[in-house]
Amino acid sequence: MRMRPTVSWTPAKDLPPGTTDLEPVAEALSAGGVLVLSGAGLSTESGIPDYRSEGGSLSRHTPMTYQDFTASPQARRRYWARSHLGWRTFGRARPNAGHRSVAAFGRHGLLSGVITQNVDGLHQAAGSAGVVELHGSLDRVVCLSCGASSPRRGLARRLEEANVGFEPVAAGINPDGDADLTDEQVGDFRVMPCTICGGILKPDVVFFGEAVPPQRVEHCRGLVREAASLLVLGSSLTVMSGLRFVRQAARTGKPVLIINQDPTRGDQHALTRIALPLGTTLTTVADRLDIPVDDQTTAA
Repeated sequence: MRMRPTVSWTPAKDLPPGTTDLEPVAEALSAGGVLVLSGAGLSTESGIPDYRSEGGSLSRHTPMTYQDFTASPQARRRYWARSHLGWRTFGRARPNAGHRSVAAFGRHGLLSGVITQNVDGLHQAAGSAGVVELHGSLDRVVCLSCGASSPRRGLARRLEEANVGFEPVAAGINPDGDADLTDEQVGDFRVMPCTICGGILKPDVVFFGEAVPPQRVEHCRGLVREAASLLVLGSSLTVMSGLRFVRQAARTGKPVLIINQDPTRGDQHALTRIALPLGTTLTTVADRLDIPVDDQTTAA
């Protein structure tokens, strides 16, 4: 199955309008068993842009595809130069009020699980446990030849040593950690091979055009089956990787609630879509439920 296609989506004119009524979300959380599905919109308040909102990065940037990455040494040089620069920004990002609220809901036993489409690790940094990273994580690297997995920080040190003085100014940073650089800025950036077999290294994330591992998808389907309701946070649900879980929940009669300022592809399946900023919305819900949101978080 082709995953995460780089296509746009135009909202249907007959989609239900967004609301500002938080009561359905508060009621669902009070009942417990809520499965959270989060997208890039949850991390925008941490300084990481999303793809599809106004000014989002798809308007200026085409994400790297798996096919291009594996086929072209130049594409890999371009990717690793941009990702190396973007990694510095991701390393400085901290969980925002939305991430901290989700962690607080989890600590109070209101959640059955968290699935995130994000690769930034901010849910875990906020204190959420058992997070399923649907698209993987930028803090790991995998060899396409021998399959060895290693921490990103080790590769980052090797890239720093091999590219002394590489300090271009990026036009922007994208949700996949890929900075916007020109070919001139990339220059002759040196790419590092696997230290075990000399093979091609790839971040342990699902690229556009790549399939989410089937066992991960089935695990998420199981979480949907076990959940009482599904709460979507900051995802346009444009691609099937997230939308399929919304459709699954709706087919089995589980309430789907969405908090996203813009219309989503899943609105027709939702009990409600709350068109408000995520951080303030989730902290307001936490206040209604008398749940403190902890400001003490660890680094991502």
